[in-house]
Amino acid sequence: MNYNVGIFLFPEIEVLDFAGPYEVFTTATRVAARENIVDPPVFNVYTISEKPDPVRARAGLKFVPDFQFNSHPSLDLLIIPGGVVTAELEKPQVHDWINRAASCTQVTASVCTGAFLLAKACLLTTHKATTHWEDQDDLKNAFPSLDVISNVRWVDEGSVVTSAGISAGIDMSLHLVSRIAGLSLAERTARQMEFDWTRDGVVASSK
Repeated sequence: MNYNVGIFLFPEIEVLDFAGPYEVFTTATRVAARENIVDPPVFNVYTISEKPDPVRARAGLKFVPDFQFNSHPSLDLLIIPGGVVTAELEKPQVHDWINRAASCTQVTASVCTGAFLLAKACLLTTHKATTHWEDQDDLKNAFPSLDVISNVRWVDEGSVVTSAGISAGIDMSLHLVSRIAGLSLAERTARQMEFDWTRDGVVASSK
């Protein structure tokens, strides 16, 4: 099973918001191959940015994206990390690309303030959702039709999944591995990462 995962990179991104999910999906592939799982999942993980230039993260670390908006492979899962998203919220080309890319995915997910970008792209409308605890009131105020959930690590609405801040993106990603490839692989991936997987999330009753 080949599953293409695209992670959006943008200036002032929070490093762990994208590096955490990146580690989960690449580790899951490695664990599945090593442990001889029948029909092992192969998560092909790509980073995608608007431009080919290196992206400077919030703390100053630089990353070179694999692809740009108009050149990336088709995606099964799109992940929109958070960070300082103020500038990205003002870019119609970013909202348009998120909407266009998400229209072809099985799941679109956000980490932390990435939820604001999903809402701006009209992918979060009347959904249950979460974000970093510091930003939950702002998300409610900016998008009052959302049902913003506190004190959870992630919210699964089927085709759209959101997580709380920073390290919660790892919990959400392990949940997605479980959804896509089974609980056993998710547990073994968490063990390989020596990560204490917190499964405190919300699964919408409509799923």
